[in-house]
Amino acid sequence: MADVTIRMRPSGPFLVEGPFKLIDSEGNAFELNPDKPAIALCRCGQSARRPFCDGAHKGCEFVSDERAPGV
Repeated sequence: MADVTIRMRPSGPFLVEGPFKLIDSEGNAFELNPDKPAIALCRCGQSARRPFCDGAHKGCEFVSDERAPGV
């Protein structure tokens, strides 16, 4: 199985890299483009394309930059 990496962008989306499935609360899969190197998932809650990021975090004063322990 290929590795999946999730990167946190400062005050921005989660970038998910690698092959994965995104399933909603009813068990339905979102259609993902397998040719894209990464998918951006909304973290601020303001995207009109949720769960995908549309850049709304830039205008809603969302601030978040968690760091891993010990870094």
